[in-house]
Amino acid sequence: MAWTKYQLFLAGLMLVTGSINTLSAKWADKLQAPGCDSKEVHNFEHPFLQAAGMFLGEFSCLAVFYLLLCSDRRRAEPTMAPPQPFNPLLFLPPALCDMTGTSLMYVALNMTSASSFQMLRGAVVIFTGLLSVAFLGRKLGVSQWLGIVITILGLVVVGLADLLNSHDEKHKLSEVITGDLLIIMAQVIIAIQMVLEEKFVYKHNVHPLQAVGTEGFFGFVILSLLLIPMYFIPGGSFSGNPRQVLEDALDAFCQIGHLPLIAVALLGNISSIAFFNFAGISVTKEISATTRMVLDSLRTVVIWVVSLAVGWEAFHGLQILGFLILLGGSALYNGLHRPLLARLPWRRLRAGGDTEGLVPADGASINGDS
Repeated sequence: MAWTKYQLFLAGLMLVTGSINTLSAKWADKLQAPGCDSKEVHNFEHPFLQAAGMFLGEFSCLAVFYLLLCSDRRRAEPTMAPPQPFNPLLFLPPALCDMTGTSLMYVALNMTSASSFQMLRGAVVIFTGLLSVAFLGRKLGVSQWLGIVITILGLVVVGLADLLNSHDEKHKLSEVITGDLLIIMAQVIIAIQMVLEEKFVYKHNVHPLQAVGTEGFFGFVILSLLLIPMYFIPGGSFSGNPRQVLEDALDAFCQIGHLPLIAVALLGNISSIAFFNFAGISVTKEISATTRMVLDSLRTVVIWVVSLAVGWEAFHGLQILGFLILLGGSALYNGLHRPLLARLPWRRLRAGGDTEGLVPADGASINGDS
């Protein structure tokens, strides 16, 4: 079926804003400016402040939701259901997971390349599948277990590419290893977030934009408050600011004052996450969850190509192999192979009773539309 102009717009918006989200964060990390206490120029390495900005972008989804709701109510025949009453505290545990996982990923982004960062995030498939079996009683199909195994293989290949080529990058080998491990750890936490949302939140039928905005509110408020003690807690090797504390928000604002271009990068990160969430939810609704998964994989290619074009990283053939393996694992887990197999002549010739999906209904991915 041919896509409408609106569907093409949504797909393009998701692909572009999703790519901008990672690229703008990496761009901010690479910008240099003096801080507050010295004239020494240093990189803008403030992962927790950037994470707070990302939650501010998610929080803005609440405004988008209420704008859409008001616009819908003005129609002769409204299509949006009125907001259902729910306890906002239900979103607190997922928000804490999101806050922890996102903060870890922003720390890791300072230590590894943008493309590896995006590829390794595919590990969430593994942990989401395992946790859904353990805590949600899901039964994964053969293709989903195969997808998990292939994803593990893809992660090994991407990690190996980072190790073999770390001498070409500005990051030390120890930093690359630490960054990659932090990204994997973050995916465990994000998988816990998905399971919590599936078990406690989804049954309340909360609009996705409202859910994202509520989690963004909790994440932004809590992380903003945590920036105060982080100003005094030593960060050691995990800190990139002159005072060597977990987060020096004052130093960040001083750097922004000296180099306003940093603010442009941060604004790109904040605004892109809001548009990305809106576009992603709309793509799932207007097209399909499978299309959303494919577009999410394509943004990894965009991030990798842009990183090569601007000289942020060197070309590594092993990384392409790792990405293709990860893509295959994700496709199998999310059932992308089923419509492709259904088009094969031998599948169409079989009787209707023999053309059931390869994955049973109770083995559907809980993150198929994420």
